[in-house]
Amino acid sequence: MHETAEDLKNLQLLLNRSYDRAGSHLRDVVTPDRRVGAAALIDLMAGVQVLVLASVTADGRPLTGAVDGLFYRARFWFGSSQNSVRMRHLVTRPQVSATHVRSEDLAVTVHGRARIVDLDDPLTAGFRAYCLETYGEDWSDWGASSIYARIEPDRMFAFGFGPSPAVGGESSR
Repeated sequence: MHETAEDLKNLQLLLNRSYDRAGSHLRDVVTPDRRVGAAALIDLMAGVQVLVLASVTADGRPLTGAVDGLFYRARFWFGSSQNSVRMRHLVTRPQVSATHVRSEDLAVTVHGRARIVDLDDPLTAGFRAYCLETYGEDWSDWGASSIYARIEPDRMFAFGFGPSPAVGGESSR
């Protein structure tokens, strides 16, 4: 776990605030016993999690694609090629939505803004170390030259329907 106590607190506040502002349909489906709390979410998101990431074209069309999602310091981070359409979109239109789904057992959705990060910046040294820890030393050869972004969330929802012990009862306020 790379999250600080402050990260955990802020993630739980975000999950609670998002749920409180959700529409009636979502609240009917995602009942309190189906919510996943911050501590459980951090544990569930360890390692690489495939995200379906939506960016926006200049004429307002959404485009989705799968990316490796890394949950680090209570935020989703992802990378892509320097010449990818996705990253070109995010430079001028950073609004994104991303979802991670595991069958019918777990769904995590985040809406926010992608912030391009510089892996050479000392402030991202922890994330760079997490990439090496997650992917192995050869990440330096194939992944370090990619462009990376962190999603700054406006809203985040995490819920499950399976018998997972992480679901329900963890949405402490």
